[in-house]
Amino acid sequence: MRLDKFWGRELADEGVSRGRVKSWIESGMAVVDGQDVRKGKYKLLGGERVAIGAEALSIGETAPKPVTGHIPVLFEDEHMLVVEKRAGVTTHPAPAEPGPTFVNYLLHQWPDIAGHVSGMDEQRPGIVHRLDKDTSGIMAVARTEAARLKLAADFADRKVHKVYLAIVHGCPPQSHGHIDAPMGRHPSQKTRMAVVDKGGREARSEYRVLWTGPRGLASLVAVRIHTGRTHQIRVHMAHIGHPLVGDGVYGSRENAEWSRRTDSLATLAPRQMLHAFFLSVTHPVTGEKLVRWQAPPEDFQNLLAGLRRECVRVGIVGMPGCGKSTVLKVLRERQLPCFSADACVAALYGPDGDGASMIRQRFGGLYSHEDGSVDKPALFQAMQTSETTRREIMDMIHPMVRHACDEFFVANRDAVAAYAEIPLLLESGWHKDNRIDMVVGVSCPQEKRTGELRRKRHLSVDTMALFDAWQWPEKEKLAACEVVLRNDGGLADLAAEADRLQSVVQDTARARDEDVAVWMDAIWPDLAEKFQIEEIDA
Repeated sequence: MRLDKFWGRELADEGVSRGRVKSWIESGMAVVDGQDVRKGKYKLLGGERVAIGAEALSIGETAPKPVTGHIPVLFEDEHMLVVEKRAGVTTHPAPAEPGPTFVNYLLHQWPDIAGHVSGMDEQRPGIVHRLDKDTSGIMAVARTEAARLKLAADFADRKVHKVYLAIVHGCPPQSHGHIDAPMGRHPSQKTRMAVVDKGGREARSEYRVLWTGPRGLASLVAVRIHTGRTHQIRVHMAHIGHPLVGDGVYGSRENAEWSRRTDSLATLAPRQMLHAFFLSVTHPVTGEKLVRWQAPPEDFQNLLAGLRRECVRVGIVGMPGCGKSTVLKVLRERQLPCFSADACVAALYGPDGDGASMIRQRFGGLYSHEDGSVDKPALFQAMQTSETTRREIMDMIHPMVRHACDEFFVANRDAVAAYAEIPLLLESGWHKDNRIDMVVGVSCPQEKRTGELRRKRHLSVDTMALFDAWQWPEKEKLAACEVVLRNDGGLADLAAEADRLQSVVQDTARARDEDVAVWMDAIWPDLAEKFQIEEIDA
């Protein structure tokens, strides 16, 4: 029998690999009848006295050194560890990443895994799988060569159940999907991986959308990989058009756009948002199932919370002449972000306005001044006499106002609240399609609205009646509002009502923040329980 095969057989139960046996023999640690033998193919005839040992092992000059640092522990015994790697730390030393690495911190906290003590690879002692440098999460680590061999085999045979959490740009069109796309080196950028048509290795991933932020800005997804290719999750999610937020390599365009945002989200993705959340592995000695999970780190949770926290979008409505513009003026004087649909329409009707351009193109200048602006009296007269014309104008202008209002809310995302006066909000259905969080109505006595306030706006009785006819009846309008402000006194009374509104909105914002905190506390154990049940069912 060959010497290396003999020792490989004899030491298998001790957890010593064939590769380690070969290394020992070639290093002069094998003795046959008192003589050093350095060739594994040396033939044993039977009756020889043989010995082999690692006593001569020593710390090599290139072996990683212990580095002080704390590694959170989820499980520990004399055979293995389940620990958390923080983002920004490379798993093990490499030519381009000498340290300090995760291995350096492991050696400080568990000196017994060092290669000269455990017999494991001195450069990667205990490492049975890897996480990218900027990926956080759970890792299993072996403390003995025997445990390493068993764990490594389980990872290679895909007997380990792992679930990653990622925050990706947008929202995948399917709530659950499989990605089967072979991977290999990028044809022109050798430091990157890519989905390739030819020569790639099998790569299969499975994702599930867990939550999508307002307006589909980003989504939290759970990902399982059924193969272990380098950067697999990052490459596959980018391949389906939803790269990880913060991934400047595989989502460079999206990452650049994200960094140009004007709100706080631009600073909340310092790395690719990927976290190894759940791990179920068989203990290499006892055979028991070890199940552990770890909530994402602060940066991941801050981004998720930031995606949920938006300004309270308040829409102010009321019958013509009720005083809603005055309420908006008071709020603006309080230095609060305000939007006026009427002011937006006035800009659209101006010489350079998009609305004026569309009306001019549609009606051939019939309702346009020489400078290109809209002839408002002529257009209003046409809308009075023709319901078709009125509807056509509304279909042109309302989408532009809606877009401008959406952009206003986005621009003020970090504010506690933003207020928009939109006379036809309810009639246009904005309250039904998640464009508004709170509808506020202004109530005004009929005699005041059609008398004093009508005269201040220089409106005729007939014109006021026409405006009323184009809107919901006041009773229905106010019934659809969460808050109603009363304008039955003077300006000071209406200003006090505006202050009351601000107080209600602030309470709503605080309640939202509390809801976010509760959601963040509950989501991680709920997900862990769900993933464990799914593994059992599988």
